[in-house]
Amino acid sequence: MGFSAADIEALWLTLRLAAIVTLLLLMIGIPTAWWLCRTRCRWKGLIIAIIALPLVLPPTVLGFYLLLAMGPNGPVGQLTEALGIGLLPFTFGGLVFGSIIYSLPFVVQPIQNAMEAIGERPLEVAATLGANPRDTFFNVVLPLAKPGILTATILGFTHTLGEFGVVLMIGGNIPGATRVISVQIYDHVEAMDYAQAHWLAATMVLFSFVVLAILYSRKHLMIWK
Repeated sequence: MGFSAADIEALWLTLRLAAIVTLLLLMIGIPTAWWLCRTRCRWKGLIIAIIALPLVLPPTVLGFYLLLAMGPNGPVGQLTEALGIGLLPFTFGGLVFGSIIYSLPFVVQPIQNAMEAIGERPLEVAATLGANPRDTFFNVVLPLAKPGILTATILGFTHTLGEFGVVLMIGGNIPGATRVISVQIYDHVEAMDYAQAHWLAATMVLFSFVVLAILYSRKHLMIWK
């Protein structure tokens, strides 16, 4: 017993999705977290609540509203059609968009916590040495926030790997295009092929455990240092 061709295809699609989404999440999450740390905007609490919504919403609820938003009558759908991209539902691009929304709080929150822990003193010292805001951000803030960024990277990647409700709602079950590993496991269970489902599920459990063990081991070593 081992992986079928369809299993391997779903596995590689999932890894590609997770890698792309994680990269985009870092590009979005790092400046967002820094803005949330520094802004005095009165809407800050509301914005944080919106970002954190995927933490409490059932994935199918989030997926349903994302599906409507990306549809022909939704704001995202109308925008993508105007740009000549076409509609995103049931495409790999739709999975990427939905996964970014779904995993955003898992990236923003660890980075924001790490940046807030830096405090004002290192920023004041950098300013007295003549560093402009850009130099301070890249040479002081990012290096000091590195543990939080590492945590966010791992959480964003592994969280994307394990998506089910959102990807099923907005991506469906198209082989080679939107059938990710969680949907493939579901298909095996529906077909009562529990042995094949076990192979995939056990692989995901082992991979997630190893990644989290590495993450928390690094944190433990950093504390002791």
